[in-house]
Amino acid sequence: MEDDLPKHGANFVPLSPVSFLRRAAHAWGARPAVLHGARAYTYAELLERARRLASGLVRLGVGRADVVAALMPNIPEMLEAHYGVPMANAVLCPINIRLDAGTIRFILAHSGAKVLLVDREYAAIAARALEELDTPPIVVVIDDPEGPDGAAIDAMPYEALLASGDPSFPVSPPADEWDAISLSYTSGTTGDPKGVVVHHRGAYLNACGNALSLGLSPRSVYLWTLPMFHCNGWTYTWAVTLQGGVHVCLRKVEPARVFALIAEHGVTHLCAAPVVLTMLINAPAEARRNFPHRVTAATGGAAPPSPVIAAMEAMGFDIVHLYGLTECYGPSLMNAWQPGLDARPLAERAAFLARQGVGLPTLEEVAVLARDRAERVPADGATIGEIAIRGNTIMKGYLRNPKANAAVFDQGWFRTGDLGVMHPDGYVEVKDRAKDIVISGGENISSLEVEEVLYAHPKVMEAAVVAHPDPFWGEVPHAFIAPKPGCEDDITAEEIIAFCRDRLAHFKVPRHVTFGPLPKTATGKIQKFALRARLRGEAGAEAAG
Repeated sequence: MEDDLPKHGANFVPLSPVSFLRRAAHAWGARPAVLHGARAYTYAELLERARRLASGLVRLGVGRADVVAALMPNIPEMLEAHYGVPMANAVLCPINIRLDAGTIRFILAHSGAKVLLVDREYAAIAARALEELDTPPIVVVIDDPEGPDGAAIDAMPYEALLASGDPSFPVSPPADEWDAISLSYTSGTTGDPKGVVVHHRGAYLNACGNALSLGLSPRSVYLWTLPMFHCNGWTYTWAVTLQGGVHVCLRKVEPARVFALIAEHGVTHLCAAPVVLTMLINAPAEARRNFPHRVTAATGGAAPPSPVIAAMEAMGFDIVHLYGLTECYGPSLMNAWQPGLDARPLAERAAFLARQGVGLPTLEEVAVLARDRAERVPADGATIGEIAIRGNTIMKGYLRNPKANAAVFDQGWFRTGDLGVMHPDGYVEVKDRAKDIVISGGENISSLEVEEVLYAHPKVMEAAVVAHPDPFWGEVPHAFIAPKPGCEDDITAEEIIAFCRDRLAHFKVPRHVTFGPLPKTATGKIQKFALRARLRGEAGAEAAG
């Protein structure tokens, strides 16, 4: 059929998550939207504050495609920035609060940030980052009553910026839904961080997919244990508002505080890196609180080992496994529930939950492709390939980095760099990052498989496996282990190796074991690159000796 029917204002509106707040204020204007210590804002108040922020930014000269950077923890102002900045047609650049001044300086310069919103606690590092910038941004400082005192900084008070804004500032989508809404910088483990540019359409759709997949509703109470600066809080900054849920802010993840807020506010949902689950499991008895309801806890990264699943379930949490990257707005796959899953024995359930699953409803397609060509590997649960995804929830690209873009966009797919298998039932399972596979004597060893066994040891709290250079085998597994509290002096390498030999093919067993704290990113992911660098440093020292 051919037609010449036009698009116009009645039948086409660009998609943008800013519309979620306007709708929430209309439907649930008087109910709590944000809770943070003694502060509480209704949805009507949240909309007004976001409008004032947008208007205040425009009065500072912020316009379409200008970047507004935000250096702050999970406080109401960070949530307001996720609406007020795009309302001003600007681009939000959330910055990891654990970065050093030099990296923050690089981000501010590379992004061309026009304004920097900074929490008072981080004023000192922000001041150092602003040094030597040719064109420093306008600085706006936030004084959170729940936060510690920080250094003085020459800046406009955030509340003064809001006071200068118009509470009736118009809420409208961008002229083009392909316009950038956010700019997030990756960790930069092998060089300068890469700026991931995402658009209004993708943010809208990924938030919808997350809200639907995790079962958010107007009855939901969401606890911010995941940093909002990380992939825009996996787009839950927008997803919770879409469904009219309550945002419970949390400046710092402390087990006692997490348990207290769950009990006090009836928290129903949270997202967290595996390290947070480990913190909750190992919290002392006096830090824990009982609550009568179940809490859905979504986690990413490595699959939760069966002991973690069992311990979390015993405390009242139901684990949901998600998978994604900054380049796809956070979660793009989830381990979707299947009939009969709840009745399976724990070991079977854990094995199933180890899979990253199927695409969110808003992801077009996921595949496991051969690493050297765009050809699907057999769906046999054994043939390893590279996970690739495509759809409307993939980034626009890396800012000013054509070489990096060429490396990940391939024949209509985004190549994730993660190695995995496709099971016959269509569920994807990650086996390793391409750089984390240990190749020993020509055999591929999945570090995740070895880590799953290590986590089953009763004295192991955290574990990471990386390749250790070996003159005969090329590489062998090296296990880095953080023992559980109280077990530091009661665990040996021989014990760990013997435990693994009973559960793994012998060539997969770690030949080396190191005990101690593990280096982590701000979002709780273990930094394997740092462990590999440590091994290289030790090897270099031995050679020099």
